[in-house]
Amino acid sequence: MKASFRLRAAMLSAFLFAALLGIWQLGTTPRHAPQAAAVMTAEEAEYAALMGLPTTGQAAAHKNDGFPTPSQFAAHALEHLRDPFYDNGPNDKGIGIQLAHSLMRVGLGYLLAMAVAIPLGFVIGMSPLLHKALDPFIQVLKPISPLAWMPIALYTIKDSSVSGIFVIFICSIWPMLINTAFGVANVRRDWLNVARTLEVSPLRKAFEVILPAAAPTIITGMRISMGIAWLVIVAAEMLIGGTGIGYFVWNEWNNLSLANVIFAVLVIGVVGMALDLMFAQLQKKVTYAE
Repeated sequence: MKASFRLRAAMLSAFLFAALLGIWQLGTTPRHAPQAAAVMTAEEAEYAALMGLPTTGQAAAHKNDGFPTPSQFAAHALEHLRDPFYDNGPNDKGIGIQLAHSLMRVGLGYLLAMAVAIPLGFVIGMSPLLHKALDPFIQVLKPISPLAWMPIALYTIKDSSVSGIFVIFICSIWPMLINTAFGVANVRRDWLNVARTLEVSPLRKAFEVILPAAAPTIITGMRISMGIAWLVIVAAEMLIGGTGIGYFVWNEWNNLSLANVIFAVLVIGVVGMALDLMFAQLQKKVTYAE
């Protein structure tokens, strides 16, 4: 029954993918062959070849409005995948290098947020007084868009790459902090009472009772934070420039290379899905049934 359900879902996904490709092909196929190409003289054809423009025989196969057909996009994608780590200067780096820069910024900002949010969330969750005192600050800072911090970060840090890491830190910290505090505060009273009755030390109670009980909620916060961090890095790198998948998208848009933009968008989606699946597996490992 379960296998049959998966098979039907896979078939439906394949059908939707094929339909999407069909719509894409229909929407991007030129309806009329370029007239200019049909009357191109030998001299004009030679000039077009020298300028890198399509000649008579090539014109029918090329579109003029810039949006690629699926086959043109596939050719661009294969070209990127064939050599993802080439480096021809500041504005011409392979997709692998750009992706590595983005993942490095996300990883550093995320780890810093973890180092702050989880211990602080633990303390807030265990202390109702601290929770009440810090709640106004959290409620004011939490809704601020991470990109709103960028000018302040650029002015104070004076380094665009480190400012990008700071933006990832600030957007990752809130879901982890709030979920950790919530998970710790909602550990079953029975378990804490048993630990108190057995005179378990505070440190041992924190690591052997509270942490395993709150782990599913903490991992949920970490998963949400990673999703937000991966969303924000693209916009942040469009602002800071230099390197990264966000900068790659913006640079290719300035070059009017929509095929490269679409390829980068798909790469962002695939990497985001892989990161989310990684946390989903981690969440399964710490989830327990009461």
